Amino acid sequence: MRITTRFLSRSAASSMVVAAALGFVGVQAAGQTASAATKQAPSTVTCTAANTEPTVTEVSRPVNHLLLKATNTGAKPCYAYSAPYPRAGAGAQAPLPWAEETSPQAELMLKPGQSAYAGVLTYSPDGEGGGDEKTPGVILADRKGNATGKEKTLKLPNGGTSFNSAATVTYWQGNAADALSW
Repeated sequence: MRITTRFLSRSAASSMVVAAALGFVGVQAAGQTASAATKQAPSTVTCTAANTEPTVTEVSRPVNHLLLKATNTGAKPCYAYSAPYPRAGAGAQAPLPWAEETSPQAELMLKPGQSAYAGVLTYSPDGEGGGDEKTPGVILADRKGNATGKEKTLKLPNGGTSFNSAATVTYWQGNAADALSW
């Protein structure tokens, strides 16, 4: 009977060691799962004036065009929705209309450092009125196409450019060539 008791005590002790080891492995695995969960890809946000830097440049072709570029300066990826809302100078009462024929299939996701592009037709002989502007402004759009906060004032190169009633802007495109091809 003594041998049986000693055998059962050793078996029980071995079982407890195995159970403790499995418990320890389970705790380590749970810790790894938790840390892996915290290292997931960052959530994607809307591109706004707070996390995106818009700039504008003149282009040689096509004539009467500007290139609007929005670069994600934030730490998270952001969505550039629809098209920007540029205004042709501080005196403009409304933003330029969007060129509907340039509507993309989907919004653009910009990783930190990536850019979206929009072409701006500034002037056409078909348009009316207008004048020279030096500091246009731009507001970005949210998922529903609404403005996302504050307007960012841009400075035009070469002292400004002429805008008239024919001025329009494209939807955001993934590269400059597509933004200027319409």
